[in-house]
Amino acid sequence: MQSAELERSSNQLSVCKWGLGVRIAFRFCFLYFGLYCLLTWILWGMIPLVGYEIPDLGTLPPFREIVIWTAGHVFAYKQSLVYSGSGSGDKVFDWVQVFCFIAIALLGTCVWSAVDRRRTHYESVYTWFHVFLRFAVAGQLFEYGITKVIPMQMPFPFLTRLLERFGDFSPMGVLWYSVGAAPAYERFVGTAELVGGLLLIIPGTSMLGALICLADMIEVFAINMTYDVPVKLFSFHMILMALLLLLPDRRRLVQFCFQDCAVQRPRTRRLFARVHANRIAVAGQIILGLSLLATVLYQASHDWPKFGGGAPKSALYGIWNVDEMRIDGVIRSPLLTDYERWRRVVFDGPGSMAFERMDDSFGTFTSVFDPKQSTLALSKRGDRKSTGQLSVLQQGHGHMALGGKLGPHRITMQLTLMDRSKFLLVSRRFHWIQDYPFNR
Repeated sequence: MQSAELERSSNQLSVCKWGLGVRIAFRFCFLYFGLYCLLTWILWGMIPLVGYEIPDLGTLPPFREIVIWTAGHVFAYKQSLVYSGSGSGDKVFDWVQVFCFIAIALLGTCVWSAVDRRRTHYESVYTWFHVFLRFAVAGQLFEYGITKVIPMQMPFPFLTRLLERFGDFSPMGVLWYSVGAAPAYERFVGTAELVGGLLLIIPGTSMLGALICLADMIEVFAINMTYDVPVKLFSFHMILMALLLLLPDRRRLVQFCFQDCAVQRPRTRRLFARVHANRIAVAGQIILGLSLLATVLYQASHDWPKFGGGAPKSALYGIWNVDEMRIDGVIRSPLLTDYERWRRVVFDGPGSMAFERMDDSFGTFTSVFDPKQSTLALSKRGDRKSTGQLSVLQQGHGHMALGGKLGPHRITMQLTLMDRSKFLLVSRRFHWIQDYPFNR
């Protein structure tokens, strides 16, 4: 009983030590990170939804109009803003949106500080805010982690990527397909993110989860900066949120890492006054966290056969070398067209066909293969001259002939299937023992 009284009095003393600067900093962080999490895609990572594509609230009116107005009147940006569908997290819209978050948070902090200047601490609000941040970070770790454990974020190089020159890869392409070529490493990184998220949803292990998240996000941010991956804003905010989660344990971490002394016991932060209510709250947090994990796992398992390595392949799958190509009966035509002098034809997914020209550049067609009629319909969006239909003649294993009309010309091709295993990136496997490095 006496120890409980001492702990209660100690907690009360520590609560009273909130200085003016700490209170102002808390108000700003509460408003800024609250806006950032609620108005970006982070919100939907905290809600167990399956199969719904809901736009970020910050891209909807009225906040979208605020960002557009700010871009035009504050930054004199006259072009139209891309705010959805691009796949980039570093759009002009995103940078201006962050500026708006900062401005609103600063204004709100000033008003809040003036209205609530007599308050000495925000212990209860901070406890709930800490839970909010834990699930905001955990939801993102689950989403990014599961798409690495089920390797869809960085896929194994597609057939056309195997043919491209390394020097033609963008820095992001080098990162994406080097990680994709090592799925075991990708799964390892994803597992670390999942473990960090699982530890975050349990109150007693949240500090360790935040440490794993901090280490992971520092690496991700460094990679984004050096390989020019357009998720720099997001990864930087994840670092900041991980630091905020670790802030209450800063003294304990310093004692453990740098001081030769006993580490203080963690301070217990309870959401409710009653013990029974707190037990229910802990159970609720764990159930919510597991439901978030189950949601992303369910979604990933359904996306794998559509977009991942389990996606269907073309019936003509492979890289086909063009042994001979005739255009209007002539092997070498003086006309310069998209389909002249091909070096290779590539069939990967069922809805497209790529071709490699003699100058190492690539082009693509939308394709539909009819196995019953042995025909291949080709088209290019907005280009009727590149529309046509070819007959497909299989000439034994590894040989094929294509012929028919493509645009205004009649073409015929003799093709030979390339052995995919000849690519070292495909055939070279893991080796425990190597007398000499195999670095090609």
